[in-house]
Amino acid sequence: MSVQAYVLVQTGVGQAATVAERIRGLDGVRVARDVTGPYDVVVEVEVASMDDLGRLVVSGVQGIDGITRTVTCPVVHL
Repeated sequence: MSVQAYVLVQTGVGQAATVAERIRGLDGVRVARDVTGPYDVVVEVEVASMDDLGRLVVSGVQGIDGITRTVTCPVVHL
């Protein structure tokens, strides 16, 4: 079973579109959308394991210039 999650991203002023475009190029990213509100980009990801999720967020998403904060919300099946 794969691991799905939403990653909520805050960026610097005026950087949401550029950040979202770069995030879209990462393996495991299904969708990255610019949004309004307390977060600037909402990312939907699907990977094979929690370890892969951690690597994607820490080494991939957080490595992109312009990101100031991320919050990762794994999907649960109750």
